[in-house]
Amino acid sequence: MKNYRKELIINTSTRRSFINITNQVSAALKESAIKEGILLCNAMHITASVFINDDESGLHHDFELWLEKLAPEKPYSQYKHNGYEDNGDAHLKRTIMGREVVVAITKGNLDLGPWEQIFYGEFDGKRNKKILIKIIGE
Repeated sequence: MKNYRKELIINTSTRRSFINITNQVSAALKESAIKEGILLCNAMHITASVFINDDESGLHHDFELWLEKLAPEKPYSQYKHNGYEDNGDAHLKRTIMGREVVVAITKGNLDLGPWEQIFYGEFDGKRNKKILIKIIGE
């Protein structure tokens, strides 16, 4: 059994964004030379997410509106967490969108469905954040 570990660094220019990282994850899989196994990809920050969905701009817009209804950024005073930072909403958005994805590896490829893509969701950006890719298999 082999294992491989890689970190990606993301720094967004906006507070919130959705970034398709499927190509970077696929590249890490190729670097690993693992042909059969499991890939874990997770955000290493509590105000960011990794999730699988369709790469469609209308859907991303819908996510943004839905998340903002569930956990609005402002007023900052609505969150007990906000004191030192103003990111209480980002913690809640991350919880809703999830921390990680696990994808099967078959014949050296990510075993994704026809429309599935891997995304990084940023909810408190404008600074360096890490994504972990861990691959285990043969």
